[in-house]
Amino acid sequence: MELGIPEFCLVILIGASGAGKSTFAQRHFKPTEIISSDTCRAMLADDETDQAVSADAFDLVYTIAAKRLALGRLTVIDATNVQAAARQPLLALARHYHVWPVAIVLQTPERVCLERNVGRANRNFGDFVVKRQVDNLRRSLRNLRDEGFRVVHSVTPEHVDAIEIVRQRGWSNRKTEHGPFDIIGDVHGCYPELERLLLELGYSINLTPGHNYGFMVTPPAGRRAVFVGDLVDRGPDSVGVLRLVMSMVETGAALCVPGNHDDKLARALAGRKVKQTHGLAETMQALAETDEAFRQAVRQFIEGMVSHLIFDDGKLVVAHAGMKQALQGRMSKHVREFALYGETTGETDEFGLPVRYPWAKEYRGEGLVVYGHTPIPQPEWLNNTLDIDTGCAFGGALTALRYPEREFVQVPALAQYAIPKRPLEYNASQLAAQQENDHVLNLSDFQGKLKISTSLMSQINLREEQTAAALEVISRFAIEPQWLMYLPPTMSPSETSQRDGFLEHPAEALDYYRRAGVNEVVCEAKHMGSRAIVIICRDSTVAQARFGVFGEQIGVCYTRTGRRFFNDPELETAFLQRVQQAITKLNWWENFDSTWFALDCELLPWSAKAQDLIRKQYAPVGVAATASMSAAQAALQQTVTRMPESVELQALIAHTQLRQQAVQGYVDAYQQYCWPVQSLDDLRLAPFHLLACEQRPFYDRDHEWHMQTLAALAETEPRLFIATEYRVVDLHDQAKVEQAIEWWQSLTAAGGEGMVVKPKQWVVQNARGLVQPAIKCRGPEYLRIIYGPEYDLPENLARLRKRGLSGKRSLALRELALGLEALDRFVNREPLRRVHECVFGVLALESEPVDPRL
Repeated sequence: MELGIPEFCLVILIGASGAGKSTFAQRHFKPTEIISSDTCRAMLADDETDQAVSADAFDLVYTIAAKRLALGRLTVIDATNVQAAARQPLLALARHYHVWPVAIVLQTPERVCLERNVGRANRNFGDFVVKRQVDNLRRSLRNLRDEGFRVVHSVTPEHVDAIEIVRQRGWSNRKTEHGPFDIIGDVHGCYPELERLLLELGYSINLTPGHNYGFMVTPPAGRRAVFVGDLVDRGPDSVGVLRLVMSMVETGAALCVPGNHDDKLARALAGRKVKQTHGLAETMQALAETDEAFRQAVRQFIEGMVSHLIFDDGKLVVAHAGMKQALQGRMSKHVREFALYGETTGETDEFGLPVRYPWAKEYRGEGLVVYGHTPIPQPEWLNNTLDIDTGCAFGGALTALRYPEREFVQVPALAQYAIPKRPLEYNASQLAAQQENDHVLNLSDFQGKLKISTSLMSQINLREEQTAAALEVISRFAIEPQWLMYLPPTMSPSETSQRDGFLEHPAEALDYYRRAGVNEVVCEAKHMGSRAIVIICRDSTVAQARFGVFGEQIGVCYTRTGRRFFNDPELETAFLQRVQQAITKLNWWENFDSTWFALDCELLPWSAKAQDLIRKQYAPVGVAATASMSAAQAALQQTVTRMPESVELQALIAHTQLRQQAVQGYVDAYQQYCWPVQSLDDLRLAPFHLLACEQRPFYDRDHEWHMQTLAALAETEPRLFIATEYRVVDLHDQAKVEQAIEWWQSLTAAGGEGMVVKPKQWVVQNARGLVQPAIKCRGPEYLRIIYGPEYDLPENLARLRKRGLSGKRSLALRELALGLEALDRFVNREPLRRVHECVFGVLALESEPVDPRL
C-alpha cells in the first residue's frame, strides 16, 4: 500500500499517545528527518515526559523545523498533534517556507493505545489523557483539508505493516533533464515570428489537419524547446501560437511555464470575471470561433502548467517573471504569483504601470534563471539571470536562448502589433544592467572567512585576517574594479641544489616534472622586468560596452597586485595605443573574432616600476657595502705591513676580498636591469601568455602555441615588443635535457636572470593532484640581488639550502586555480563580484607569511 508524499514537504504525524507514530517514523524516514517532541523534552530536561518544559520543547521543535525547511529538507514532526491549535504553528511554518503540509494520521484504536502505554516506562498518566486525545483526533479528521493540509493519509492498524512511503518528484523538479534546450521568450500571439524562429533553430514544422492541434513539430536531435509563457494576446494569431505550442508539448518537443496573460486567459475561459484588456478581448474573440473542446483544452493546458521548471541539476531555472533562489523548487500560491508577476513595490510609474522590485539585483543563486515578462530592447544578463522578452509584439524581436551554449537566436518582428505603455528603450542606459549593478561591489561579499569553489580545486579557504589584508589593498590601491579580471599566481623556485656554488639549478626543476609524469616542458628565458597584465580594446566603445568604463580609455596595464602600472597617464595612453596598433596590424580582432585581449607580460626595464625599491633599498646596500668593504680591505692592508707572517691575517684578507667581489657582483647584478625611461621608446614588453579574448580563455592551448602566437607581436612592433626565447624539452631525451641546462648556463653567464620551466600543457594533474604550473630557476648572480651580496659564501649557502618550498608551492597551486577561474567567469559574463571573488582570493593568499625571497 503506497502513500505518496512530495519529495520536499512538512510531514505532520497525528495520533494519540501509543498510536505508534515514533515506530512508523523510524521505519519510513531517516533519523535526521524526524523531529520528536519527546526528544526535545529530553534534550531540555533529561526527561522526555517532563510536561513542565513542553512549551520550550515545542519552541525547539519549531526552530529545528524552520532551519530544515529553509534548507530545503523534508521534515517530519513526531508529536500527538491531535488538536487544531497544536497543528496551526506547523501549518504556518509550511506556509512561510512554501512547502506542502502532509498529514499522516494513525487511527490506532483507543484500547491498543492504552495497552501500549501500560508497557512503556514513564507513561503513568491516566487513561483519560489517551481517551481525550482519541476523541480530539476523531473530531479533527473531517477538517484537516480545511485547515490547509494538501495531502492527508489515514493509516489503520491492519494496514500499517503494508505501508510504503513513496516520495514523489516535485512538479518543478526536472533536474535530471540536462538539455540542450532552446528557451523562447514571450511570444504574445506572434505566430509568424514563432514559426520563423523555430525554423531558424532547426525545428521542422509539418501541418497535420485534424490531429495533434494541427501540427507535428520535430526538434533537432536531442534538443527541446522551453517557452517562458505569455503565449497569447497583442499579436496577430494567438490561436495559432496556442495550437503550435500545445502540439509541441503534447509530443514532448517542448515544455512551457505559464505567463500572466496565459493565466488571465484561463480564468476568463473558466467564466471568472476578468478585465479583457491588453489584447485579451481579441484573444477571446478568436477563441470563440473555435470549438468548445479546443477552448477547454486550452484552459486545461494552462491550468496544468507548473509555475517554474528546474533543469540540469539545478543549473537552469525557467519562470515567466523570474524566481528568487529562496522560492525555487517550492510550491505555494505565493510562488506561483511570483512566477507570474514578479514582485512590485506597491508604487506606479509615470505610465501608470506597477514598479517592479528588482529581485535580480539581489540574486545570488547558482542556477541561471531565464525569464521574460518585462520587455526590453535586447536580452539582459544580471547576476546569473536573463530576461529574454525582447518585445516582439511591440515591434522588437522574438528571442531564444540556446542552453547550455548561451547563444542567442533572434528574428525581428514583422510589424508592431501593439503600442507599449512604457517604451522598450525607456530604461536604456549606456551601461548594461550587469555593469550598472556592479558599479559598487558589496562589502559583505568580501569580509570574514570565505570559501571559494573553482573548477580545479573544489574549495579554497580564506581566513579573516587574509581577507582583511586583501580589502586594504584592493580598496586603497587597486585600479577600477571593472578592469580587474585576473591576477597571476606566484611562482615557486626549483628545489634547492646541492651542487657547489649553486642554490638553484635547472636539473632540479626538470627532474621535478619528470617525477610528476610530465613528458615535455617548455623552458622560457626569464626577463628581469615587472609582471604586468595588459588589457587592450579595439576602441573606447568596446571598453565601455564590455568593461563598463567611461571616457577615452582603450585598456589598462596593471601590476600583479592590481595596481596601475604607470603613474603618467600620457605614457600609459601612448603605450596602450602602440599595443592596440600592433594587434590591429596582425588582424587579431578579425582572426580571433574578439574586440579585446588580455595579455600576461613582463615589462622592462625592472627600474620602470621598481625605481623606488632600487633607490631606497638596493642602491644604499650597494653603496654602504662597497664603502665598508673598501675601508676594511684598506685597514687590513695597513695591518699586514706590521704582521706580514700572520696566517690568520692573510686568511682574513682573502675572505674580505671574496666579500668585496661579492658586493661588486651585487651592484653589477641590479644595475644591468636598470636603464632610464624617458619616453615610450625606452620600454620593452615581453608577453608570454595570451590570457583570454571575448570568445574564450586560452589556458587550454600549450605554452609553445603561446610563444609562437605572441612572437608575432615582436615581429610587427619591435619598438615595444620583444619575443621570449624558449626551448621545448623532451624529458626522456637526456641530450635535450643537457642542452637545456647548457642554455641556462649561457643565459646566466651573460647576465640573464635565468629561466622558467613549465609543463608544455598549461594545466597538468596527476594522481597526487595539480602539478606546479611553472618553476623558476634563477642564476647565481641574480640570486645575489635576492639573498644578499654574500649569499654564496659557503657558510651562508649551507644555511640557505635549508629553505622550505611547501608553503610557496601550495600558494602557487591555489592562486593558479583562482586565476583561471576568474578568467572563465569573466569570459562567461558572470557578475563582477564573482570574478572579483577569485581576484580577491589571490590578493588574500598573497598575505600568507611566506619568505618573499622564494
